[in-house]
Amino acid sequence: MKTLFFLLEKEFRQLLRNRQLLRTLIIAPVIQLILLPLAADYSVKNISIAVVDNDHSTFSQKLIAKITASGHFKLTGYTASYKDALSMVEQEKADLALQIPVNFERGLVRENSQKLYVAINAIEGTKANLGGAYLSTIIKDFNEDIRLNWQKVPTADDAPQISVASSNWYNPYMNYKLYIVPAILVTLVTAMAAMQSAFNIVQEKESGTIEQINVTPIKKHIFIIGKLIPFLVLGIVIFTIGLIVGRLLYGVIPVGNLAVLYASLIVYLFSMLGLGLLVSTYSSTQMQAMSLSFFFINIFNMMSGAFSSVDSMPAWAQTIVMTFPPSHFIKIMRMVVLKGSGFSDIAYHLAAMAVIGLVLNTWAVLNYRKTT
Repeated sequence: MKTLFFLLEKEFRQLLRNRQLLRTLIIAPVIQLILLPLAADYSVKNISIAVVDNDHSTFSQKLIAKITASGHFKLTGYTASYKDALSMVEQEKADLALQIPVNFERGLVRENSQKLYVAINAIEGTKANLGGAYLSTIIKDFNEDIRLNWQKVPTADDAPQISVASSNWYNPYMNYKLYIVPAILVTLVTAMAAMQSAFNIVQEKESGTIEQINVTPIKKHIFIIGKLIPFLVLGIVIFTIGLIVGRLLYGVIPVGNLAVLYASLIVYLFSMLGLGLLVSTYSSTQMQAMSLSFFFINIFNMMSGAFSSVDSMPAWAQTIVMTFPPSHFIKIMRMVVLKGSGFSDIAYHLAAMAVIGLVLNTWAVLNYRKTT
């Protein structure tokens, strides 16, 4: 125990002495947490639309006004021909082209039906899907308004209608930042834990100081624990700062108990620091450690559910994601922050992270070789 105490004293002194590293590890995540939620917003707005109005009627003008007033679209072209509108799409000046045919209003009045033509630039898939869905919803609402205006007196032959009243639980105003800020905070803690713990041992390998430790009777597991605890404390500090920033800037106030969050954080850091230490045992230089760390971090960020739903992935991908500690902690963060979940609700994810952490740290201890 005394050996571990002296080893921890050495590690904390070495960490606190590097002021530049501390500033980077603390200030960089704060800046990222300020900027990323503003940029990573999947609610698409300002979709450029070019309109070809071949009718110039009251109905066509009302439809165009309804589209532009929705807040999702901006009218970037009011052209005389579909060829001109398509040219704007090809030149990236418009995302959608809407063609209103000749006799649009007359067809509605006389035949009770009419067709519109919409061309969508699908190079950017998310914008294309959402833009097309938004436009279809607006046209559908416009159609319902017309039907209500024409149906002066209801008759007994009217088809029955079903009205739906919905309520959004846990995020009633569909505030995207309440959903994305906890996930971004997890990704920032992940990068710090995995990379810095890997660099720590490799840096001592390059400087030669690890040889002095290897000739001492310090056991391998004591050495690994001594390397793990300082970054565990640093991860808790960064996480706390992130919670404060999320509360002050975005109004993200955890509904659940903070003790549940911090207990989950400790288990999560145990697993991610184990990954970093394992990477360090396979790396001889900091460049190798950086490459391996980036490899895992990029996969975690793309597949752990931070920015896209895990449920939409193929079955084989979902199976792989279950072995990623960030995927479990992101779910825990959202459950505790938004739903107020307790230990009983997150028990499975906690157990999964604990098992993964135990495997990684045991692997790191077994793979570490004390050489003179």
